[in-house]
Amino acid sequence: MKHFFIRIVLLLAMFTAAGCVPHTTGETEVGVRTRKMAFFGPKGVESRVFAPGATYFFLPFINDWHVFDTKLQNLEMTYSQVRGDRKSRDDLVLKTIDGNDISLDVIIAYRIDADKAPYILQYVARDDATLRDKIVRTVARSKPRDIFGELKTEAFYVADAREAQSGKARKALQAILGPMGIIVEKVLTNDYRFNPEYQKAIEDKKVADQQVEKNKSAQHAATEEYKRKLEEARGEVNQMVADADGQYLKDKIEADVYQEQQQLLAQAIQAEGVADASGIQEMNNALAGSGGEAIVKLRIAEAIQGKRIILLPVSEGGMNLKTTDINRLIETLGIKALSGGK
Repeated sequence: MKHFFIRIVLLLAMFTAAGCVPHTTGETEVGVRTRKMAFFGPKGVESRVFAPGATYFFLPFINDWHVFDTKLQNLEMTYSQVRGDRKSRDDLVLKTIDGNDISLDVIIAYRIDADKAPYILQYVARDDATLRDKIVRTVARSKPRDIFGELKTEAFYVADAREAQSGKARKALQAILGPMGIIVEKVLTNDYRFNPEYQKAIEDKKVADQQVEKNKSAQHAATEEYKRKLEEARGEVNQMVADADGQYLKDKIEADVYQEQQQLLAQAIQAEGVADASGIQEMNNALAGSGGEAIVKLRIAEAIQGKRIILLPVSEGGMNLKTTDINRLIETLGIKALSGGK
């Protein structure tokens, strides 16, 4: 009886193997098997994840096979009709916090969590297209509107502000889609457009701002030129002051030197005068003494040495100039001189 049972099992296995069909997964795909009927174990979605790049054999009719692509995918919602997920206008239209209408191109980069492929099949979507269009797209067109609508209109011109809101949008989408087995990698913004009237007002304002900046630049340049000329003038004045100070010091030094020289000359003259006065005083003292008369006689003798001495007649004890005929005397002396010369 035991051998008979073994034979029956082997025959069933042979028939089963003969009726199996292949099921494959691509290089980036994972497979999920669903048991419609089960002789051994429970039926339904199998919790096993079938690895990428392989072939598996299952009986037809009693098994279903689904694959999910795990590569990074981009859901692009754009104003352009020649690119993006749809060939029609598909951008996000929202209202800024200050009440202006704006349309924004958004790209959602996402992938599925391979380990959650059975959960996705059982509770979320049966294939990639349904997952993309019904789940990711629906959430991505709703939540980012609220988050980017927190910005003021002019903040859309600031890349850092848009980047910050993109980060908030990614976290919000991940909080919703993460439990479904979807990983949101990035939320990217591309182009944005305002209401035509407001766009014109913004462009006019930008032109006015550019003119203001131009005027500010011109004013700044004029201010800098004034500062430069002021510094040049200060430099010239400082040079003039330095030259005047230098000339003053030079003249003062020359005057001090001249004064010092005159003081020294005056001191020398004073010393010489004092010395001469002392000499005269000493001579007067010498002449006033007992040897003074002898010195005077000696000086008189030295003075008349070699001189002709003429004796004049005297009367009454001396020469009487009142009674002497000077002309006759000179004539007489001249005649004697001539005769004596002969």
